[in-house]
Amino acid sequence: MKRRYLITAILFVFCYFTVNAGITLPRIFSNNMILQRESPVPVWGKASPKEKIKVTFNGQVKKTVANDSGLWKVELDPMPALKVPSKLIIEGKQTIILENILVGEVWLCSGQSNMEYPVDRSLKKYAGPVNGEDVASAALKNPSDPNVRLFLVDKKQNVSDVVSRNQWQASNDSSLKPVTAAGYFFIKEIQKALDVPVGIISTSWGGSRIEPWTPEESYKKSTLFKPDSTTDFQIDGSKVGNMWNSMVAPIVPFAIKGFLWYQGESNCMINDGMKYADKFELMVNSWRAAWNNNKLPFYFVQISPYYYTKRKDKKPHTPETLAEFWEAQTQTLNIPCTGMIVTTDLVDDLSNIHPSYKWEVGRRLSLLALYNDYGKKNLVISGPVYKSMKKEGNKIILTFDNTGSGLKSRDGQPLKWFTIAGDDNTFVPANAEIVGNTVIVSADGVANPTNVRFAWDETAMPNLMNAEGLPAIPFRTNGLLWKK
Repeated sequence: MKRRYLITAILFVFCYFTVNAGITLPRIFSNNMILQRESPVPVWGKASPKEKIKVTFNGQVKKTVANDSGLWKVELDPMPALKVPSKLIIEGKQTIILENILVGEVWLCSGQSNMEYPVDRSLKKYAGPVNGEDVASAALKNPSDPNVRLFLVDKKQNVSDVVSRNQWQASNDSSLKPVTAAGYFFIKEIQKALDVPVGIISTSWGGSRIEPWTPEESYKKSTLFKPDSTTDFQIDGSKVGNMWNSMVAPIVPFAIKGFLWYQGESNCMINDGMKYADKFELMVNSWRAAWNNNKLPFYFVQISPYYYTKRKDKKPHTPETLAEFWEAQTQTLNIPCTGMIVTTDLVDDLSNIHPSYKWEVGRRLSLLALYNDYGKKNLVISGPVYKSMKKEGNKIILTFDNTGSGLKSRDGQPLKWFTIAGDDNTFVPANAEIVGNTVIVSADGVANPTNVRFAWDETAMPNLMNAEGLPAIPFRTNGLLWKK
């Protein structure tokens, strides 16, 4: 009898503390966390209804009371960078102390496998166009850096909070290896330029399309898309919102500086073409709305040359399928506070959808942030962008923006991947010559040229670039122009 009473008492105590468990925090809050500098910093969680909450950090004290559902949130005032580890203390019926907290720059990295592509995998040796082997290898030779913080979201769906096996970690040999290589090399460049603590939230899923990363409500409100199914809401055969719900939404409104996005291959495979530009804008707007900031930077990678025509997808591809997708990605630069990098020169094997030069991807992305968000206005951040054309006899003269210190051939060879068409609209290989900051294009047999295409093929790895080493954006003169 006594034993039964003892068991009952233990169960009562267990149930009491389960129901009255006190404060709980989202998993994005943990030891080793980094908070965004020079920005309001929300801190939130759950407690008992009407429980009084006090949050203390770096000399600030914020108080609130949980609502009838137990939800509470405070907002720390903007802070400068902080390299000295501090404690974040949350007090209510119980006290939670998070230790080793820094203040600096935080970026959220998302997309499919090229963003997921981890640091340890990026170290494979290549004799290619970018001499980055020493840079990449050094990342794991000297991985420990207390001012670099990493948060890796596990690939889980149908969960109410993000799943992360270790939550925030300082960079070391084990924590760094599985993290996005592109994101890591991005923040290392930011750290080098600014000398502040840096952190990334890595949340990606290989093979994923853009629709699962977009809130379902955004598609429901859009007049541009009609769902295939409303029972299990789908657009173009893809379920909408499931990765957003489990791998991004629970992080909102954690203070961040901006987003990095590396995705598109799976949407190219279904021949999305210009439709992708609308899907991309829908996602960007919905993410910014979730964070209540329509100016959050959104920087992305134009996907690389690849043999889409050799795939056995349901929808057949032509050599121009990828070029049309590139045009859609370029169009999204008309969305405010966005930026795109080009990767046509970072491919060794057209059969590999995962180019290895993620350290250069990260470096090029960092140029966008350093120029646009951190005031480094002495940088050239883009390769040549087609501006206009003029006919002169049997030639077409092309002018460009973003020529930097001048146009050049990457390998010193004649320019490649230019084609030209006459009245019959048949494009043929063309001769292209750099003259100042223009390119003069012509071809034997085309007496009255009408249009030019550049890198308009899935295998195009052209050599036109600026003197700063950034490749030109693929284009067609009779296509849509980037208006920004």
